Amino acid sequence: MSKRVLITGAASGFGRGVALGLARKGHDVIAGCQIWPQVWELRQAAKAEDLTLRIVKLDVLNEIDRANALTLEIDILFNNAGIMESGPMVEIPMSVFRSVFETNVFAALELAQGFARQMVRRGSGRIVWTSSVAGLVKVPFDGAYAASKHAVEGICSAMHEELKPYGVEVVTVNPGAYRTGFNDTGMESMDQWWGQGERVVEHWPVRELDKQHDPAEMIDAIIAVIEAERPPYRTVRPESAEAMVKREQDEVWKRGL
Repeated sequence: MSKRVLITGAASGFGRGVALGLARKGHDVIAGCQIWPQVWELRQAAKAEDLTLRIVKLDVLNEIDRANALTLEIDILFNNAGIMESGPMVEIPMSVFRSVFETNVFAALELAQGFARQMVRRGSGRIVWTSSVAGLVKVPFDGAYAASKHAVEGICSAMHEELKPYGVEVVTVNPGAYRTGFNDTGMESMDQWWGQGERVVEHWPVRELDKQHDPAEMIDAIIAVIEAERPPYRTVRPESAEAMVKREQDEVWKRGL
């Protein structure tokens, strides 16, 4: 059965892949992009495939864009927009840390709250959040992003239980390292501020991210979660990352100094 799905962060990465993939399968997709040039570019990509895909400007930090989005009646919200800022916790500027939470946590929660109200009144709906493997384990030198995704995990866990009695489903998808460019530029981001002041710890070791996976695997998994009649609460890919998460969480209980 065709679903009406709103996707945030649809200009690139998983959001773009899921938007195009769902449109190819005949779903009614509304793809939200942060800036107008991205709207135009994605429209051209959809037109090249003769896909029916509604593409709108949706900067999740923009209250006008959020208000416009919340006028839509949807079956599923794919809460996917996010940013990554790297750096050691003792050095990362608070303005940078706050920016990560503004996008990944606060703006995402505002949209989820708005659409959840709509869904509760209707008695049905689904909110799919892009969390991360980083929301389940420690990630040195990427603590701001990991902290934001740990917050997403806490929010989703609570919302899942709170909304279940009203017929509204809340689930997470937790990508590991995939070749979308998100991780590569996220690692690079600390270079913007690193030299602006005295530092007391070492820079994150620069290394090539040569063990990332094909994003098609994660895109297919997200589409399956959106289409499933009863999706699992958490979907971690790749499978090796799921095993790593369970192993590392177990090790935390045994951690010493």
